[in-house]
Amino acid sequence: MRPLTEEETKVVFEKLANYIGRNISFLIDNPSNPHVFRLQKDRVYYVSEHIAKFATSVSRQQLMSLGTCFGKFTKTGKFRLHITALPYMAQYAKFKVWIKQNGEMPFLYGNHVLKAHIGRMSEDIPEHAGVVVLSMHDVPLGFGVSAKTTNEARNLQPTGIVAFRQGDIGEYLREEDTLFT
Repeated sequence: MRPLTEEETKVVFEKLANYIGRNISFLIDNPSNPHVFRLQKDRVYYVSEHIAKFATSVSRQQLMSLGTCFGKFTKTGKFRLHITALPYMAQYAKFKVWIKQNGEMPFLYGNHVLKAHIGRMSEDIPEHAGVVVLSMHDVPLGFGVSAKTTNEARNLQPTGIVAFRQGDIGEYLREEDTLFT
């Protein structure tokens, strides 16, 4: 386990900024309970600074995980967010999309968000912006990237894609063998 390099931090923060914008400061600038990002193998963990200090006494080979896994670096150096980061992203998200109950299951099975399934959405969502997908009861279901702006989405046909799925809570079941390895 080690701190992220400057380049790695930049890549992680750019990805997070797509979803939560300037609210990244709320993740790390909490004076009562400061948190840090740490890298273990290729995975980035969000962990309390206090616990991270204790973890330094454990060897890298023996340490499996620490804190909340926010994502992992691919072999090409890109950062891919994991569904385990959803509670933090939902809390600080700039743009949100609420889907109706009839659209929850298709989304949780790995499909994109269709216009027919939209209950409501945040105003002024730009194209290709990060969005958090919620149920109508404000339960975070996943995250994705907007396919259209808010105004364009209003004029779409019911089968038009509003948001491309990047991750959903159905991954816990579909990818349980590889999610934490």
